Amino acid sequence: QVQLVESGGGLVQAGGSLRLSCAASGSIFSSMDWYRQAPGKQREWVATNTLDGVTNYANSVKGRFTISRDNAKNTVYLQMNSLKPEDTAVYYCYGTTSGKVTWGQGTQVTVSS
Repeated sequence: QVQLVESGGGLVQAGGSLRLSCAASGSIFSSMDWYRQAPGKQREWVATNTLDGVTNYANSVKGRFTISRDNAKNTVYLQMNSLKPEDTAVYYCYGTTSGKVTWGQGTQVTVSS
């Protein structure tokens, strides 16, 4: 069974840091991304990490967030620094391979001002 399981969310004060993890099972994904969805807003792309190490970031998080990948553990991480209240959202892991997509269940990140 192909599955993505996120962890690491929580409550943090503005300026703080969190690291999210997304453990994959059942497949090796050619690309693993993070998305987020704030209350009342559409889900938005945050960052991408491909199997060959290419990374990209949304402008809103560039310079503050870092996506990385441990291929041996089949896990992708999102290190989030200098968090802002507007980063509050449910963060979802997303994996693609051979045209198939898989979503994780999401993990809540709340940044207090």
